[in-house]
Amino acid sequence: MKKEFIDIMYKQAVKAVELGFFHLSTQDETYNGRNITIRDKECKFFSNCSYLGLETNESMKQAAIEAVQKFGTQFSSSRVTVSLGMYEELESLLAQIFGKPVYLAPTTSLGHIALIPTIMDENDAIIMDQQVHNSVKNAVQMVKPEGVHTEIIKHNRMDHLETRIQILKQNHNRVWYMCDSVYSMFGDTAPFTEIYQMLNQYEQFHLYVDDAHGMSWTGKNGRGFALSKMPYHEKMIMATSLAKGFGSCGGALVCNNDYLKTIIKNFSSTSIFSGPLQPAVLGANIASAKIHLSDEIDTLQNDLFERMFYFTQTGAKYNLPVVNNELTPIFYVALGKTEVAFKISKFLQQEGFYCMTTFFPAVPMKNSGLRLTVNNHNTLEDINGILERVAYALPKALEEEGSSLEEIYQTFGIKAPGKEIITELPLRKIA
Repeated sequence: MKKEFIDIMYKQAVKAVELGFFHLSTQDETYNGRNITIRDKECKFFSNCSYLGLETNESMKQAAIEAVQKFGTQFSSSRVTVSLGMYEELESLLAQIFGKPVYLAPTTSLGHIALIPTIMDENDAIIMDQQVHNSVKNAVQMVKPEGVHTEIIKHNRMDHLETRIQILKQNHNRVWYMCDSVYSMFGDTAPFTEIYQMLNQYEQFHLYVDDAHGMSWTGKNGRGFALSKMPYHEKMIMATSLAKGFGSCGGALVCNNDYLKTIIKNFSSTSIFSGPLQPAVLGANIASAKIHLSDEIDTLQNDLFERMFYFTQTGAKYNLPVVNNELTPIFYVALGKTEVAFKISKFLQQEGFYCMTTFFPAVPMKNSGLRLTVNNHNTLEDINGILERVAYALPKALEEEGSSLEEIYQTFGIKAPGKEIITELPLRKIA
């Protein structure tokens, strides 16, 4: 990376830490998912990716406690030799959820490292979406020395993808498209209808999808966003996370057949060399899987959809420049200049709200903003509260930094909602 970029990132990171946006520690003795105390201030928490609120579920907590009492804090052995029987129970439950064989990885990132180098050969080609998760990009770097062709296309441009498939299939056995189902920054989604059509149309076309942010909150039995939009294709492989909507930890590799699962289990690097999940985590995962296979998952999903819908309606009411209004739990308020994002974030903390402040290199230059995640711990009052305060602070911060809503719309390529702007709040000072 060029030194000029490092210098920019360093200065912004130091300022973000000083202002209290990054590297924070909670001061609470307990955690309820809705509130956190940081820098002696209790805040409503809008940076929580446990979308269904399952991390505080009593049955999951009790299952974790019982697993520790039975098996201790760790079973320290490579899975290729021996592992706790809880692994088999959990993978069996996950297979019921997805309808396909599932291999459990310590994390989704380690799952990508297990899968991608194992399944690729020198005659394959990989096309990555511009915004595919960095953990996928890191795993792809491992296969480039083997001669695998890799390239990146503009985000969600299916016309570009089809053109590249038509070209690459002439000299490659398989052409892989690697994407997220729900993109982790802006909350937009992959166009699975078009992708599925191309899977059927082009024999050499294959799909690798990261469904980490789509897991649990949608789909039958919470099997995720991708499988809520299309059936599992024989030329598809999916990796997902148990550390977000699922409420626990680990990565699930959904395989298209038992052969692939056996290959990953016996020959992937992270299967051989990474440590196992702890008994407490396995116990919580088993309890969560049972919730997913019960009617309770429908209630949890419906509760979250009510909150997501309310967010989209309220954001439009307050004339907020939200990048994407799809019904996913991730929303991004576009602010443009980093200085604007810093001002509004500081104001929100003073008002008792915390969300993620994003800036380069997490997003492109001039694409700074607020990333708000909605979960079942948030009340409708909480959602209205944070959006009301953003709406109040935004025009003042833009004016102070010589920017405007029009500039934001142009920079991000989004349309103005054209609704009201908040002009009064009980607390008016914007530091």
